[in-house]
Amino acid sequence: MKGLPYWFFALGVLSVLIGMVWGIQMAATHDHLLSPAHAHLNLLGWVSFSIYAFFYHLVPNAAQGLLPKVHFALALVGLVVLVPGIAMAHMGVNEGVAAAGSILSLLSMLVFGVIILRHGRG
Repeated sequence: MKGLPYWFFALGVLSVLIGMVWGIQMAATHDHLLSPAHAHLNLLGWVSFSIYAFFYHLVPNAAQGLLPKVHFALALVGLVVLVPGIAMAHMGVNEGVAAAGSILSLLSMLVFGVIILRHGRG
């Protein structure tokens, strides 16, 4: 695995490792206030990034060009903004960061949808 699939998969593994350590920390302290942020890190970071990696690995032509790079950038920035944003929202600080991360993550999935429509068949 190399190129875009590699980076999606490597970041997915990094996400789940951070998520697992975070989960252990929450269990050890009995403080689950930030569990929604933890869950989003695991779901978007591990599951979605792994699915992206497998798709791009199985359909290498789909990983070529500008659109997949836009997808990667939106997915990464969306994850990096959304997870702390959810944590901030649950701590009563600000919901705007979570909203921005949500929009970026949605845009990432829309771009992926376009890529699927272009390359998913045949």
